[in-house]
Amino acid sequence: MNGYSVAIVGATGLVGQEFIKVLLQRNFPMNLVHLFASDRSAGRKLMVGQQEIEVKETSPDSFEGIDIALFSAGSEVSRHFSPIAARAGAVVIDNSAAFRMEPWVPLVVPEVNPEDIKWHKGIIANPNCSTIQMVVALYPLHKVNPIKRIVVSTYQSVSGTGSAAVEELTVQTRQVLEGQTTIPHVYPHQIAFNVLPEIDVFLDDGYTKEEWKMVEETKKIMHADDIAISATCVRVPVFTGHSEAIHVEFSSPMFPDEAERILAQAPGVKILDDTSISLYPHPWAAAGTDEVFVGRIRRDVSHPNGLVMWVVADNLRKGAALNAVQIAEEMIKRDWLNPEGGKK
Repeated sequence: MNGYSVAIVGATGLVGQEFIKVLLQRNFPMNLVHLFASDRSAGRKLMVGQQEIEVKETSPDSFEGIDIALFSAGSEVSRHFSPIAARAGAVVIDNSAAFRMEPWVPLVVPEVNPEDIKWHKGIIANPNCSTIQMVVALYPLHKVNPIKRIVVSTYQSVSGTGSAAVEELTVQTRQVLEGQTTIPHVYPHQIAFNVLPEIDVFLDDGYTKEEWKMVEETKKIMHADDIAISATCVRVPVFTGHSEAIHVEFSSPMFPDEAERILAQAPGVKILDDTSISLYPHPWAAAGTDEVFVGRIRRDVSHPNGLVMWVVADNLRKGAALNAVQIAEEMIKRDWLNPEGGKK
């Protein structure tokens, strides 16, 4: 086969457009690309390389002849159309939370658990953006010195919410600078020049669903149900790039220089750590890149077996589109496109 037939569902959204960029930049082996979205976006035309392709409304008939369907259109759309696509013979890589915790659906970060792709039944889940960058940074250390506890605080950009949130931050910033009153629509409070410790809905225990996702998804991806995890997820007035302050307790002491040596050789990780010249990861520099950046690696002075680190990544790329495309690449490389592991 010269290439695969690829569908992008949610093609007009921020992640959908990033799918197109990543597929082209990585020379993904595709011979046909089909773009789908809601009826509101149907009829729009998007450039895919040198070709202009019309966006069509997603329907039950959209997936005939499709090999790989990349979904980023929300949980409701995924729950409805992903099983239809899988029955039509496509492998769905879904960026929503719809199937992540289903025991029959692999939840995959290729640098951590690529072998889980093999047992897919037509649907593979792409993890939450903040979870992805954390496990890419922590798993290489966990393999050497098992992690017992993680305490993480996130600083998540507005692009994680979507294009309406990016527009809201833009408008509110201008309004504040001009002395005008802001009226929030996307978020419960003004996001410009503000931080909001609320991402997704609040649960009965006081945590948000986003925080719960980080806990449960990390355990599933790393196959480590015994790790104790606590998360606080915060929305910040940044356009692109999620940052995380991570406190890790290992089974035995690990020194910062050892962690840096391990991470310097880990796939998908780039170390930026020289405080003498203020070298550390930050979201403005991480935007548009593929790596998970790690810096400020230091001893946790509150625990003899602890380290603290600062981790940053582009949430639209490694946190979403890039990770999904890497799953597809791994699946093709290992001949796992079919649930049985054979070629179509």
